[in-house]
Amino acid sequence: MDPITLTTDRLRLRNFVPEDADAVHAICQDPDILRWTVVPSPYTRQDAELFLQRLVPDGWREDTEYTFAVEPVAGGPLLAAVSLSSRDGGVWEVGYWLAREHRGAGYMTEAVRALAHWAFTQLGCVRLVWRAEVGNTGSRAVAERVGFVVEGVQRAGLASRGTLRDGWVAALLPSDFGLPSPLPHLPAQERPTAP
Repeated sequence: MDPITLTTDRLRLRNFVPEDADAVHAICQDPDILRWTVVPSPYTRQDAELFLQRLVPDGWREDTEYTFAVEPVAGGPLLAAVSLSSRDGGVWEVGYWLAREHRGAGYMTEAVRALAHWAFTQLGCVRLVWRAEVGNTGSRAVAERVGFVVEGVQRAGLASRGTLRDGWVAALLPSDFGLPSPLPHLPAQERPTAP
């Protein structure tokens, strides 16, 4: 798929370009991003260049990961990155990071909501998954504001820096946005308990 641009009232989600390297490198020095995401630690300028010149374009070309740069629609600095990674059967997983100085303004919620809508309407997504290491309350707050339903904890569910960590998992369905699903959903039925 060719890169596209998504817009919201305040934000533009666009393709990353090589000129974003300085901003990506600077943002990814944040100890919270290094702690809670899978970016390399320490995060070097070469890591930023690999991300922009190889990982992002490869994901778009292979239709396996769609990563967007987030900036103000009226122009301004790079605020964040949001991505969708393909899983099996029409399931996608969302991931994101946000520059420290722009937290608390609702930008990440707005960007993730726009990306989820695009996944449901353009990618045939039947289930959008969010996962984060237990304790990453900032990421969880964003997911819950978007409408993700927390489904539980996956023991040893996330690999991070050579260890397995317990992870929260949540999901968003097209119906949570009032949209039809490409496949019908048959919820589990409660079975009566024996007397």
